[in-house]
Amino acid sequence: MFTLPEQFSAATKANFDAQLAILSAFTSKAIESVEKVVELNLTVAKTSFEESNAAAKQLLAAKDAQEFLNLTTAHAQPNADKALAYARHLASISAGAQAEFAKTTEAHVAETNRKVVAFVEEISKNAPAGSENAIAILKSAIGNANASYDQFSKTTKQAVETLEANLNTAVNQISQAATKAAPRAAKKAQ
Repeated sequence: MFTLPEQFSAATKANFDAQLAILSAFTSKAIESVEKVVELNLTVAKTSFEESNAAAKQLLAAKDAQEFLNLTTAHAQPNADKALAYARHLASISAGAQAEFAKTTEAHVAETNRKVVAFVEEISKNAPAGSENAIAILKSAIGNANASYDQFSKTTKQAVETLEANLNTAVNQISQAATKAAPRAAKKAQ
């Protein structure tokens, strides 16, 4: 049978270990997401440089102003599409990172909650007579904290889903506008 100070010491150590584990998991996920963004940016920069060189050569080879204008217009739509694809990919990386953070947080909170409840149960078994009210208050506080966390978690998920939906709507609207504008710009160039 453990004494109360030993139980608190063990609980404190377990809490510290859990916090260290979640910090490590968050750091790992953040670094992974940064790596994905850097890889995306390097790929975009390399592709953009190569395509810009090719476009510049085509524009310099234009025989007259009309051909130059036609080439410029022809390059506008693919560039808009590439910008939208980049925004979608970046949003996908961000949403994936957020989902991983939420998943990691939920797993650690659930485990910590389980440990706290077990600790409170152990304390209540060894509690001196007359401390039933204090134990009941502690259990009620834990229940309220869990309910608050659940509500916060649900609200956060809804906010992220709304943000993603709004981003997708904006990207789709921009894409549609760019698709409609390209033929008009081509007609004006002719």
